[in-house]
Amino acid sequence: MTPFTLHKGDVLKAYDHWPAPHSIMSDGAYGVRGFHGDTTGPGGLAEWYAPHIAKWTEAAAPGTTLWFWNTEVGWATVHPLLIAAGWEYKQLVTWDKGLSHIAGNVNGKTIRHFPVVTEVVALYSMPLRVGGLSAQEWMRREWLRAGLKLNEANAACGVANAATRKYLTQDWLWYWPPVEAMEQLVAYANERGIPDGWPYYSLDGERPVTGKEWERLRYPWQHVHGLTNVWSRPPLHDAERLKGSLRRSAPRVYKPTKDSAAHLNQKPLEFMERLIAAVTRPGEVVWEPFGGLASGSVAAVALGRRAFVAELDKDFHKLALQRLRLAADAAEPGAEEASLAVADPGR
Repeated sequence: MTPFTLHKGDVLKAYDHWPAPHSIMSDGAYGVRGFHGDTTGPGGLAEWYAPHIAKWTEAAAPGTTLWFWNTEVGWATVHPLLIAAGWEYKQLVTWDKGLSHIAGNVNGKTIRHFPVVTEVVALYSMPLRVGGLSAQEWMRREWLRAGLKLNEANAACGVANAATRKYLTQDWLWYWPPVEAMEQLVAYANERGIPDGWPYYSLDGERPVTGKEWERLRYPWQHVHGLTNVWSRPPLHDAERLKGSLRRSAPRVYKPTKDSAAHLNQKPLEFMERLIAAVTRPGEVVWEPFGGLASGSVAAVALGRRAFVAELDKDFHKLALQRLRLAADAAEPGAEEASLAVADPGR
């Protein structure tokens, strides 16, 4: 099994050929003319992202996650579209690039705002909904549908009172039942519930959900102690930064030199690995629709995930392929080269 598939061309022509994602790493248009094809301002971002969000939503299953990179105003502009499509907002992470990110020629008399040294990445997930009900609503509905008293959940789980107030409550203190508790609740409801209503806690109407299935309906979270949602690190200026392409990588780049960055917004691999490791397991599928230098996919391959990435620009595509090959060889020496199928015939 190849560790990555790199599509050359419009990602809208690749989505239908990729396996369903466990996580999506979006680092597309910011509305700052950051690459050819980017919008000239945040006002055009909703239209730019709409067809992609439609494809992400179509492919997503309960537990699929989305990391959405952008400027603060860019994220705020696209956020309503994601919510309307059914994605659930989890949190916002801010990359603080520090004072070194401020241009030396900032004119305090004309800038009219504090210098911006940040960009953000927002985490979303696709929540479980059964028959139009949220997971919390469904847990309580099924228990009552079985004709059981709410306090019987405690007996099912072998606790004094925690099960009822954690797993069957209607208020904000609700907890997602862990696998063991869910297995106990499902078994109790199907063994002691009203026979005519069987099966209870079923996703397909034919059999009860299993513990393994239940675990997959919520994204994993690999917690890192001592890490907050503000990450301080200067922009890349070390050996990780790709330079010397000698081309205008974006409309606002003029007279590039051998010391100019190959891409205006290359992300640190440290960040990408942190994001991917947090919400995926080894072997799972990560989509990176707007590859650029494919930092997200390079990180995914390094962590043993399967990366599916697309890039429209032929020069970025070439650099991305080089980076992915190196990552694949480092992760698994001699690994088979990735498929370059589903290429855009128009390019």
